[in-house]
Amino acid sequence: MLLKLRARMGYFTARKLMESRWAVRQPRLWRWMEGQFARMAGLGDTRAQSFYGHILLFRGQGYGAKREGVRFLRLAAEAGDAKAAYQMGVVSLSEDAKHGPDGNEAARWWALAAAAGHPLAASRLAQLYAGGGHGLKADEQQAEQYRAIAARLGL
Repeated sequence: MLLKLRARMGYFTARKLMESRWAVRQPRLWRWMEGQFARMAGLGDTRAQSFYGHILLFRGQGYGAKREGVRFLRLAAEAGDAKAAYQMGVVSLSEDAKHGPDGNEAARWWALAAAAGHPLAASRLAQLYAGGGHGLKADEQQAEQYRAIAARLGL
């Protein structure tokens, strides 16, 4: 109980420090902040998993950090985080040394994100269904459905 409270306090402090350019540019302080993000994400907090997953994916040094970022994003997306689900769709369409682009997997993640209210996911899903590709068959009816959802969500 006390450890979780300490983790939450540290996470809250680190998130507040993210608003300061000075704090982010200090290597020692940045390492401490990353530790707070990692601790909270490791405890299963969905918002922390999404936030830290994005940091690792975009700022992580090396392949291992990026894979860990994808792992945290997957956990957050499966728990219902719309931003993480959208990013998992983007990752599914990217190509790396282990796998090629997978349109079916991207459609699955973007459908979760669109259902959670992410307008860009609905728009990208409409584009994916309209053109098909990467293992996903074109389906104009689905594309139109997701265009309507994107419009309803504000895009």
